[in-house]
Amino acid sequence: MSIDHKQILLMVSSLSNEKGVGEDVVFESIEKAIAAVTARNYPETAVINVNIDKDTGHYESFRCWTVVESPEELEDPEFQILLSEAQEADPDLKAGDIIEEPIDTPEFGRIEAQHARQVIFKNVREAERQKIMDRFRRHIGDLVNGTVKRVMRELVIVDLGDNVEGTMLREEMIPRENVHLGDRIRAYLYDVEDERRGPRVMLTRSRPGMLKALFEIEVPEISEEVIEIKAIARDPGSRAKIAVKTNDGRIDPVGACVGMRGSRVQMITGELNGERIDVVLYDDNPAQFVINAMAPAEVVSIVVDDDKKSMDIAVRQDQLSQAIGRNGQNVHLASELTGWTLNIMTEEEAELKGESEVTQIRDMFVKDLDVDETVADIFIEAGFTTLEEIAYVPETELLKIDGFDADIVEELRNRANDVLLARAISGAGADESEDEADLFAVEGMTEALSQKLMLKGISNREELAEQSVDDLTDIEGLDADQAADLIMKARAHWFTDED
Repeated sequence: MSIDHKQILLMVSSLSNEKGVGEDVVFESIEKAIAAVTARNYPETAVINVNIDKDTGHYESFRCWTVVESPEELEDPEFQILLSEAQEADPDLKAGDIIEEPIDTPEFGRIEAQHARQVIFKNVREAERQKIMDRFRRHIGDLVNGTVKRVMRELVIVDLGDNVEGTMLREEMIPRENVHLGDRIRAYLYDVEDERRGPRVMLTRSRPGMLKALFEIEVPEISEEVIEIKAIARDPGSRAKIAVKTNDGRIDPVGACVGMRGSRVQMITGELNGERIDVVLYDDNPAQFVINAMAPAEVVSIVVDDDKKSMDIAVRQDQLSQAIGRNGQNVHLASELTGWTLNIMTEEEAELKGESEVTQIRDMFVKDLDVDETVADIFIEAGFTTLEEIAYVPETELLKIDGFDADIVEELRNRANDVLLARAISGAGADESEDEADLFAVEGMTEALSQKLMLKGISNREELAEQSVDDLTDIEGLDADQAADLIMKARAHWFTDED
């Protein structure tokens, strides 16, 4: 039997309404299904297309050939045809065109109908899956609401409606937060994964994005871009810090986020299972930003190390525990928020550390520049802490120091350069000595042979082990057998390490 055109229209309407996909998608699925059944009567590589009239449901089947220009391009005559042959039927054809030949659609028996049904439902399911993927991918970064459908040891399944489920892994949940079957829950959609069984909508309540999205809802000034969220650090369910700045000098960003009598931040705290939230004023100056982030602890002094991107922060003895926080929580969150490594200490500890560092710098200047402590202290007071600074800063910077003339500056710069050069040479020599010692660890190595290897750029045992026999046979006095033996001895430690 053939497929009745009225049945096709009825199937399209039914599947489109049931699966929530467009009628065009269902028509295309039926066309593929009829083509798949029809193709069974033709060679495996034959190309079959089916076109359905969307108004009447009537359809036609065609066998297709691609036009190729030369015999060399003709790989399979079952779906290709030479241009010269094709132009006999239509002179206007050119390479790359498609020729369609109408064919009869076979009768559909029980097996053919079953196969067609499988193809149709497979394509409709794929279209349904893609629709869900596209829909939820547009909402990545948004909050979604759902109902807890299943609670398992490692994850929670949330019903998001329209036959779509969200997955929230245990590590994405707020610690010590209990959820039960049927609970209404709000979560942050952070990803949509395409899996064989269908799209997997990934949810979280523990990531910074959840906190950011809640503030965007509760604080209209953020969505209006009057206030900007610069950074977030969270210890989910316990404490969080959020840094904000204003693009309108008339608005207090911290006050706006906290709300009247703390109303806005309290709403968010309630949503996050009592998570305490510190709203911090962002500052372009890293030191001031860190001071703001350390609240409620008060910073007495701060020393910035740009190279290590760290800061030494001094607080009063009675505020040390507050600055560090329970289990180091306050300083950890402040560090994560600002992106700097923060070292908390008391005023006394900071003073002792500063004195120790000054002593080390003074001793280094005295020794390396051959100056007395008075000159060393002058450098320190001027902000110089390394020989590199003395050697490479513009000469004008040194001439600004009281009592330094051009001759003194030149002499001190020369001394600094000499020490740095000596260090560089000494370091290189040490590396070469280590490499040479490494080569001599190979059984049978001689000084003469090691020198020849180094001339070839082979400076240590590992590099020798990676050579081939051909790489070494051009060394005078070393034949192929000797080269092979040497390489194997260099590799001996590989097998020893494995054992």
